[in-house]
Amino acid sequence: MANWDDVAQVVAALPETGQTSPRTWRVRKKLVAWERPLRKADFEALGDDAPDGDILGARVPDEGVKWALIADKPDVYFTTPHFDGYPAILVRLAAIDIPELTELITESWLTQAPKTVAKKFLADGQR
Repeated sequence: MANWDDVAQVVAALPETGQTSPRTWRVRKKLVAWERPLRKADFEALGDDAPDGDILGARVPDEGVKWALIADKPDVYFTTPHFDGYPAILVRLAAIDIPELTELITESWLTQAPKTVAKKFLADGQR
């Protein structure tokens, strides 16, 4: 399934993106995707359901989208109390395939990109 090189490749194909630190990607100054290791409080909250392996964080348009993704694919997507009230999703990187990763990161980018940049991207049929 997906790995960090795949994430970097997907993000790099989107306009005006950059890697601002290891495994953190932004469009201009806005966060699109990032590595999100679980913290002690996350392990306590998730208990036996706490995943192991690499975890990707990504912005989503709103919490409705977040909860729909989790309901649809709980083996791929999850959240922690830290993200309550925040439009972001956590992803078990090894559990997501490349087409779905591409769709997730592109949607995250569209959520965060300046409207004029996103509009041009969509008009050029790059989606």
